[in-house]
Amino acid sequence: MAERKSTKVTKRLAVCAALTALALIFSYVEVLIPFSFGIPGIKLGLANIVVLISIYTLGPKYGLFINIARICLSALMFGNTFSALYALSGGLLSLAVMLLTKKAGIFSVIGVSMAGGVFHNLGQLMVAVAVMQTVKIMYYFPVLLISGMITGILTGFIAALVLRALRQVSYN
Repeated sequence: MAERKSTKVTKRLAVCAALTALALIFSYVEVLIPFSFGIPGIKLGLANIVVLISIYTLGPKYGLFINIARICLSALMFGNTFSALYALSGGLLSLAVMLLTKKAGIFSVIGVSMAGGVFHNLGQLMVAVAVMQTVKIMYYFPVLLISGMITGILTGFIAALVLRALRQVSYN
C-alpha cells in the first residue's frame, strides 16, 4: 500500500514539473512575442492556462506550487526583482481568487479565469501604488479591468477545451 502511495506522489510530482516547465515556456513565448495592444502592461497570460489546468486536475496545492515556481523562474530568467514582486503579487492574488471562485461552484472555468485575470491586474496595480507612493495609478484600473476580463475569457476558453480533451482521453 505504501509503495502505491509513493508511486502516486511520484507521478503527481512528475506531472507538476512538466506543467511548471510548460508554464515557463508560455511565459517565455510572451516575452519573445510581445502582444502589444498599445497599452503598457497588458499581456495574454498564457501561463494562466497551465495554472487553471493544474487547479482543476491536481488541486490547489499543486496549482500554488506551479504558479510560484513559474513566477520565480521567469523572474530569474527574463526579469528582475521588481518584475518578480509585481508578478508574485498579481499571481498570488489571482490564484487565491481563482480558488475561491472555483470552490463557490457557480463559475465555469472561463469565469474562474476571468476573475483571475482581473485580480492579477489589481494585485500588480496595488504593488505599483505602494512602490510609487501614489494612488493616482488606480486611474489605470478600468483599462486593466477590461483587459483582464478579455484575456481571462480567452485563456479560460483554451483551458476549458484542454480540460474537456483530458476528460475524454481519461474515459477512453
